[in-house]
Amino acid sequence: MIYAGIDYSMTAPAMCLYNDTVGEFKFENCKLHYLTQLKKYDVSFKNVNGQYFEYKNEMERYDIISSFFIDRILELDEETKVFIEGYSMGSKGRVFNIAENTGVLKYRFWNFQIDFETIAPTVIKKFATGKGNSNKEQMQLVFEQENSIRLKDELNMTEKQWNPSSDLIDAYYICKYGYQNGQNNG
Repeated sequence: MIYAGIDYSMTAPAMCLYNDTVGEFKFENCKLHYLTQLKKYDVSFKNVNGQYFEYKNEMERYDIISSFFIDRILELDEETKVFIEGYSMGSKGRVFNIAENTGVLKYRFWNFQIDFETIAPTVIKKFATGKGNSNKEQMQLVFEQENSIRLKDELNMTEKQWNPSSDLIDAYYICKYGYQNGQNNG
């Protein structure tokens, strides 16, 4: 069985894939993919693959992002349980764009008959850190302690930059939560 955890953002969406036949759930046994709008993060290292993308309008953006994730899932050719992070109730800014973008992905899941489960962000944060209102710094600290890797260093990011490292960390914990707790009932 393959488990997929998706942190579906507008600028650096990320996915973590874990095959339960490879051993213990840990960073080294996962494959992570992300998209980026910054060419400097179009990099691959260890088991992480980043890909730069451009778009001309919002619909093309939604299509590129959803296709990226659908393609990764379809090429697995094995039963896959998919988990995505739900909407943040405190979101500000382009919330309608975020909803439209996520709606395109969910519609494509439906078209390809890919079942998925949505998990609230607070559930993922509590699972990872013990606190449902944890911030990015706390998520990063727990990830680094658990996995002995600093994604910001691997990506040559500064302390003030968060994407794509925080998206990768979120995708990792969404996948781990799905593996340990999910029933994938769509």
